[in-house]
Amino acid sequence: MDPAPQAHPILSYVLSRLPTLAKARPAGGGGDFDIEQPPVHTPSPRTPSTAGEFELVERMPGLRHPSVLRAMTRAVADVSAARSALQVLGPRPDHELVDSSRAIVAATDAEAGGSRRVPEGDLEACRAVVRLEETHDAYEALLQEAEGRLEAVYRSAMEGKDLEEPDGRDESAAAAAGDDAAVQEEVIAVLRQAEEGKPVESVRLVDRQLRHLPEAFGRIQGLRVLDVSRNQLEMIRNIGPYAKCVRYSKCYRRLDHLEELRLASNALISLPDSIGLLLNLRILNVGSNRLRSLPDSISKCRSLIELDASYNGLAYLPTNIGYELVNLRKLWVHMNKLRSLPSSICEMRSLYLLDAHFNELCGLPSAIGKLSSLEILNLSSNFSDLKDLPASFGDLLNLRELDLSNNQIHALPDNFGRLDKLEKLNLEQNPLSMPPMEIVNKGVDAVKEYMLQRWLDILLEEERKSIAAAESPQAPTTPSAWLARSVSWVSDVSGSLVGYLSGENKTEKDAYLDQQY
Repeated sequence: MDPAPQAHPILSYVLSRLPTLAKARPAGGGGDFDIEQPPVHTPSPRTPSTAGEFELVERMPGLRHPSVLRAMTRAVADVSAARSALQVLGPRPDHELVDSSRAIVAATDAEAGGSRRVPEGDLEACRAVVRLEETHDAYEALLQEAEGRLEAVYRSAMEGKDLEEPDGRDESAAAAAGDDAAVQEEVIAVLRQAEEGKPVESVRLVDRQLRHLPEAFGRIQGLRVLDVSRNQLEMIRNIGPYAKCVRYSKCYRRLDHLEELRLASNALISLPDSIGLLLNLRILNVGSNRLRSLPDSISKCRSLIELDASYNGLAYLPTNIGYELVNLRKLWVHMNKLRSLPSSICEMRSLYLLDAHFNELCGLPSAIGKLSSLEILNLSSNFSDLKDLPASFGDLLNLRELDLSNNQIHALPDNFGRLDKLEKLNLEQNPLSMPPMEIVNKGVDAVKEYMLQRWLDILLEEERKSIAAAESPQAPTTPSAWLARSVSWVSDVSGSLVGYLSGENKTEKDAYLDQQY
């Protein structure tokens, strides 16, 4: 694991310049290229791979100063050591595997002294998975702390302070206090209106440089919309009641009417577990923050119809999110670091839109075809990770728009032709061999027709094999039964194909084909 440039830009910049971590390369330029430690070079706006780095040093030109870089290098010594250890440990385990391992370990510990149902070897493997996950969590906390230290070093350097002892305090706080005063007056006016008993159903404090959300917002009765997007919030503590605190429980249960909560474009690193108590919440937008995970309790927001968690650092979604968010219609999780989607997501029978582009998805849940209401699906730009689509993909019969571009998909599922309602299809930048590119270039209708014919050919071949097996001397012979079945099957399939190609039955499913599939 390496720090993500989006979440830890300064740390990534400094680590890329630590010579002790780079692999020595043989003379003549041979050997393996370490993608995590590219050669040191001067950033250039014309080099695509360093575009983000160039933007950083343009915004913070002091990073180029040797004394600043030396001070920052000293500040991240522990990070570089931990990073080396993680490279030995290997990648982070799958979230669902971690959850199941924790459950097994907890159940075994609870039965201490009783009969052990889990073999010792399996139990130790579960404990190893949990320990590895905890190590990765600790490393991520270390990264967050290191990024803060580096920011303090940079501020100190730009203010002419001693780089050896940065105090991390911005002396311009007094000036900022003047700007905060105007914002506070606006906040106080809203709260005074609520205290006077006047109805306050909507509070919109967008782009106000808010650094914290006052507790009193939790006492606004009847509040339905709270929009504090584009601020500087790093933590939210008063969105829902805290189960272990009577005072908070009394205070914040008045947010029970909240239907729309917008926290986008802040600096949030986590959401409180208490958010799950917002039972009437319908729209939640936490996009463009620094979230690494969503709390499991978010699954309790059963009224949610829209959830936007895009542009964060999410490595997984809550394991049970799909079992309880059964009313969710739109889910945006693009621009994250998702390696997989939980299998429970297949239970979101109301899901209309799923956008998971630009992640690290290695595949989809095998039961993805159960999303019977899905009409828009974007899985583009998972690059080298997404190589296959599950066989149930052909069950997404209501799918209208599909983007699979910029992946490594070699073949579409055989039953892809069943997607009769598909109107928009993007297959660019894939090494497709099935269907052939000459078919792909003709458009979505040509792809559907080609894949439908291929699927029917496969079913016909399977039936021929079945008939041949029935005619075999080793097989019990019941001529009338298999002959009647075969004639009926061929009649049904040919009728369906003719109906599809003529456009008469394009919107109807063939019951026998479903049975065969």
